[in-house]
Formats: sequence, C-alpha cells, structure tokens
Amino acid sequence: MISELKRVIDQICRDKGINRELLVKGLEEAVMSAAKKKFGMRREMEAQFNDETGEVELYQFRTVVETIEDEQTQISLEEARQLDPDVELNDELGSKMENVAELGRIAAQSAKQVIIQKMKDAERDVVFEMFKDRKGEVVNGIVQRFERGNIIINLGRTDAILPKGEQMPRRSYHQGDRIRALLIDVRPDARDSQLVLSRTDKQFVAKLFAIEVPEIAEGIVSILAVAREPGVRAKIAVSSSESDVDPVGACVGMKGSRVQNVVQELQGERIDIVPWSPDPAKFVSHALAPAEVSMVVVDEERRTLQVVVADDQLSLAIGRGGQNVRLASELMGWRIDVKSEQKYQKMMEEGFQSLLAVKGVNQRLAETLYDQGINSSLELAETDPSTLAEILEGVSPESCMALIEAAKLAPAPKAEDVEGEALAGPEEGQAP
Repeated sequence: MISELKRVIDQICRDKGINRELLVKGLEEAVMSAAKKKFGMRREMEAQFNDETGEVELYQFRTVVETIEDEQTQISLEEARQLDPDVELNDELGSKMENVAELGRIAAQSAKQVIIQKMKDAERDVVFEMFKDRKGEVVNGIVQRFERGNIIINLGRTDAILPKGEQMPRRSYHQGDRIRALLIDVRPDARDSQLVLSRTDKQFVAKLFAIEVPEIAEGIVSILAVAREPGVRAKIAVSSSESDVDPVGACVGMKGSRVQNVVQELQGERIDIVPWSPDPAKFVSHALAPAEVSMVVVDEERRTLQVVVADDQLSLAIGRGGQNVRLASELMGWRIDVKSEQKYQKMMEEGFQSLLAVKGVNQRLAETLYDQGINSSLELAETDPSTLAEILEGVSPESCMALIEAAKLAPAPKAEDVEGEALAGPEEGQAP
C-alpha cells in the first residue's frame, strides 16, 4: 500500500483535479485515526507523509519519567536515552513508530475508508467550484444510467441528475444517448448528484434560442417572457433594441431554420414567437395568435383583460383544452377573459338592463355608468362610494351610497355560459 501511495496520490490528483495538499492531509488524518485505534486513543501522535519515500511516517510523543505508570503517554529514562542520550526527566520525547504497513488489517481498512471519504469530499468541492457560476446554462452530456425514474447524465468531469419531474413527457432515452439540459441547481453538500438538470424549465427554451440566435447573444433581441407546457406548446415574448431588427424574424431565422432547431431539440414542441408590447391590449392580441382579436377591455387595477373575438375565432383563441389562452395569460401575467362577440353583446345588453332595474337609475344615468366601465348592477354594487361620487359629479355622497345599496337589491344579470368560452389567469396569490 505504502510503496504505491505516492503514485496513487499523484494519479488521483491528476485525474480528479483534487488539491494534492488536501488529499495528503486527509491521508495523514486517516493514518492517525487508524493508529490511535490500534495503539491507544490517549497516545499523542503525529502522522507525516514523506514525499521522498512515499510513506506515511508515525511519530509518538511521550514524557520521560523514572517509573512508567501509563505506557501510552510515558517512557522510561533508560529507554529514552537509547533514543536520545541528552534527554532528561520530564522532557517530551518524540520518536518514530511503526509505519502504515504494521497497523494491521482492521486499522488499515479504517484508514482506507477515511481516505476514500476525504477524496469524495475534495472531489465534491472541485465540482462545486467548477459549476457554481454555471447555473442557468445549457450543458451537454451522455445518458449514463437510470435510477428510480431519474436519469444520470455524464458531463465529462462529473455526473448530473435529470429528475423524473424535469424530463419531457412521452420521451424515452437509452444508455449512450446524447442529451442537452438546463443546469438548474448546484448543491455544495449533496450526497448523491450535486448537479440538477431540467428539460421542462421554461428558461430552457429561452437558453436554446440564445444559442441559435446571434442577435440574442449580442443583446439586440431580448426574450422578455416565456410560457410553456413542456412537450406540447410554448410561447415566448421578444423585443428588439434596434428598430431595423425584427425580433420575431430573428428568432424564426431563414426559412424557419432557427426555430426549427429549437423545436427539434424539444422533440416537436410547438413554439409561438410573440412580439412584446408595453400596451397590454396590443400584447394580448399578439399573444392569442393565430386568433384575431376584435376588442380588448383593459382593467389596469385588477390586471384583467376582457378579450372579444369573432364567433368563428373563439375556439382558436381558447385553444384545445384552453391551452392557448392559458399560455397567453402566463406569458403576460394578466388574467384573460375571452368571449365571443355574440356572448359579449348579450352580456352587455343584460348588464345595461340590470342597471336600469336599479331603483333610482334612469336611462341617462345608466348610460353614464356604462360609459365609465360600470356595466351591470353587480359592478355598481361593488363600486366604492368615493369612486362613484367622482363619476357622478354633483351627486351627493349620500345619494351615491343609496344607489350602491339599491344595486345590491336589484336582480343580477344572467351569467349563462356559452360553450367554448374561457377565463384564464395566474392563480390567486401568484405574482404575475
């Protein structure tokens, strides 16, 4: 073991990139631990690696006494002077002990385990230092093996894990397959894989476009938002810092080459590239494409958009299972209510009629409320009195309060659903 120790240390440090001093220190600690188990835990000892001989040398330190009472910590004057003629009583004498080869099988095995653990700790530190600043990057690897639904991927210097929940649906891999994924976590103290990958993260789509589109790498084109249902469909919102650069065209590429490269990497996931706009009405019109939007009512305070489309565009705007409107809502961070023109007109008519049913509201007052965005008795009942007083100039606060109370007693407009209509938006409490 010892004769080959130096060669093994050099090889490990070279192959694993481990600091040599750190490994040697771990080896010395391992030998010390094994020696104390064999020779006594109270002994004061020191282990030193001799780089010239390739051996770990053990030294023990004992007090020189006349009569030995504890052989682990004391040495007789007679024996001490055989080692050092000038030694005196009560001196601390250091002497070389047996080497690692003489520690015995059990002690040597203990030392081996400590060495292995130190090597793993050092290797883990190396991996963390190597990848800690690469979080959020796309990495390339080879499928190594499968563990309980997770995929272990070899990245060259180390392995990473692609958890089952981060894998694309309906996609299987085989050992040896090449794979790309997003590095989403680098864990310093993980017992198993320190590196965690994902192919379902929405930023994986953005990073793939950054690889394919030079304008993104140069900072001319930016991806401002991503919405995604992995393996099925995604939407990205893009903008350009230069007026003569079309952000959508840049991402699509010549004859669709750039976007097709991304689609191919995502196993056919459909990708809609949407021009971003600070105007929510314009943005939602792009986000719901290919459906054509007839009208948008914006509620800035509630971050809600009421979108009206032609009757024959409704199913296209909503998408299969509500997917299109759901992704548009996620992309914008706004709640989107999609209605057909027929339903919207019916709703408006019913809402206006419900206002007329409120005690104290005549045709002129109903028109004023309607023009100010209060479209039904239900909305009037929920209006703040101070807001209503601002809308109805010259009407006293008492009269405004009376109208609100009357609206609470009036019949609410019918809320019949029309097949195919949808309401989509961030879950309650979710930040847009």
